[in-house]
Amino acid sequence: MASGVQYEFIGRYDVDQLNQILTKATPAFIGVPVTYTPARNAVKMYRVTYPSVIPERNNRPTIASGLIAIPETADKSMPMVSYQHGTVMEKHAVPSFPEESPETQLMIAQFAGQGYVVIGADYFGMGTSTEKDGYMVIGSQQQACMDMYRSSLAVLAKEGISAKQLFLTGWSQGGVVTMCFLEVLEKNNVAVAAVGTAAAQCDGYVMLSGFLNHPRSIDAPWVSAMFILTAFSYEEYYGVPGLAKAFFTEEQYELARKIYMKEPYTEPWPGDLHKLIRKEYFDPNYFAGTMYGTLIQKLHAYRWQVKTNVHMYYGDIDECLTIGLAQLPSMYQRALGSNTVEAISAGPDANHRGTYGRAAPEWKKWFDSLRAK
Repeated sequence: MASGVQYEFIGRYDVDQLNQILTKATPAFIGVPVTYTPARNAVKMYRVTYPSVIPERNNRPTIASGLIAIPETADKSMPMVSYQHGTVMEKHAVPSFPEESPETQLMIAQFAGQGYVVIGADYFGMGTSTEKDGYMVIGSQQQACMDMYRSSLAVLAKEGISAKQLFLTGWSQGGVVTMCFLEVLEKNNVAVAAVGTAAAQCDGYVMLSGFLNHPRSIDAPWVSAMFILTAFSYEEYYGVPGLAKAFFTEEQYELARKIYMKEPYTEPWPGDLHKLIRKEYFDPNYFAGTMYGTLIQKLHAYRWQVKTNVHMYYGDIDECLTIGLAQLPSMYQRALGSNTVEAISAGPDANHRGTYGRAAPEWKKWFDSLRAK
């Protein structure tokens, strides 16, 4: 077992429970009709805690957590899917607390219930981590995912199982993290069989500047969460005191701070960006020149020669992702002359959750066709 890696049994889903997730819980969560292939085997779930480092803080050591879900089968060699979770406001709404994470339950039921080992990092500041949330702090998220992957291989070895292929998936924030993780894996010559994302906002500046300067009638009030979580995370991880205070209005700064810190609050959700954010930030030239704008411009999870085939699903009526931004990674690769990244519509009625719900079974079909015999 790798030094410092520990894992504990946290639960088991039998086939009936897995199929209940696919037929009842997931449809209620995503809100659009989808048919999933039924589970064939039970799944044992473990919380993994593992040592890592925070790159933005001079590689300061930390302990992170994540999930490994292992199919109950006689197979000793299984494909592995690493799922990168989306934006969540609660500390435990992450993979290693599957009862509090409907998105993780879908991955367990659709993949682990059909012979895939499923892993998922909680990211720094989430799960059992004692750090502050490192939302969209890419170096840290890459580190958390890479160390979770290595730790999972050690857990599997202890259980007498080997991973014969690696697939990646992720939704929303997790789609961005998935692409960032893929970049590190490719640089380290780790073979990835295929990648699927859903509703991935892979350019931070395009996303946030769009919300500020080109709002749509369908934009959700919770897009403000992305401003809140990035501003405070960047202040914390990149060491920029006062970044968040300079960005948010005096009236709503304290509420934003409570939301980031996962503290209780009684005020209404701050969904009006003009009340939340200082007016000067609505000038795109001003925003781009600030420290926050400079840092968010470094978030672009597609600007390299992607070698692995990637299917990026998007919804035509996604409340927090424009079709243009959804297609940007594919267009960038095509501009290079590559066709490795494909943007695929999940349908004219697919919103943010619906995109994930529809993408997951399509990932499964595609991955099944690529599985090593």
